[in-house]
Amino acid sequence: MKRTPASDRVRAEWLRRVEAEYRSTAITQHLTLWLIQAGASPDLIKLGMRICSDELAHADLSHRTYAAAGGDGMPQITRESLQLRRHEDEPLEYDITRVCVDVFCIGETVAVPLFSKLREDCTVPSARKVLDRVLRDEVRHRDFGWTLLPWLLEHPLGPQLRALIERELPSWFRRIRSVYAPPGAETRAVISPADRAWGLMAPAKYGEVLRRALERDWVPRFGRLGFDARKAWATDPASA
Repeated sequence: MKRTPASDRVRAEWLRRVEAEYRSTAITQHLTLWLIQAGASPDLIKLGMRICSDELAHADLSHRTYAAAGGDGMPQITRESLQLRRHEDEPLEYDITRVCVDVFCIGETVAVPLFSKLREDCTVPSARKVLDRVLRDEVRHRDFGWTLLPWLLEHPLGPQLRALIERELPSWFRRIRSVYAPPGAETRAVISPADRAWGLMAPAKYGEVLRRALERDWVPRFGRLGFDARKAWATDPASA
């Protein structure tokens, strides 16, 4: 079988994915601790722990792919990024809600179509193995957020948490766009077949996936809970 060459871009991206999976592990572990402290149901707590295990497996598989691509560096992770910010002047449930919506209802929800798109042209066996596993797990991670959110809205603090989401949802959507579709990304629509075979995607494609996720996922899912995701997407937080 002919070996597909790996570019510096491939190595950089797979090392970045290792770093991202470590951060996801730490964030979910921290959130799970908060759920324990808030007296959440054992089912939610166990699911949080399982997600931590998933993320560690993703990091391990991603590092193997990085090595298969010829990488020999180490992940560069800022320790301060491996924890969640606590607003001590507010109830813990406020911060749980922020992480639930921002990281899971938004981030993990769009991860499902993103990884599906990345997998379409991926043919390198080690990279394909990672994307197969991640895509399967991301469905569970997405569902965790959409299970946790109704529990929060039914909490005695539910009205305050609902108001928090209404206020901060535009900022969370702006953040996801800044990560996956920053200014200028729409002009970068070309990527080599070899890079696609290693599970990479042209930057312009990320913005397309985000826009589809808005209509297919966020608008109906948030709508069922009484939130207008389309309005929040279009709102400039700086002028709100």
